[in-house]
Amino acid sequence: MTRFLFVIPLILCASGASAQQQPGHDACARDVTRHCRAVMSNGDSAVLACLKEHRARLSKACDKVLTEHGQ
Repeated sequence: MTRFLFVIPLILCASGASAQQQPGHDACARDVTRHCRAVMSNGDSAVLACLKEHRARLSKACDKVLTEHGQ
């Protein structure tokens, strides 16, 4: 679970967002734990791929963050 705390900020940084954008992490935290718990230990790209696979079931806030960052 602690690894998750680093996943979303790293994804956002890799896509060009600043590390100061905590709302991105907050927006997707619940979605990651609900839909992608099984892949959290497989790395950031696995979590991002999982979020994309579950796009239709993500919260509007998380979907918006992914869209804003070109995902």
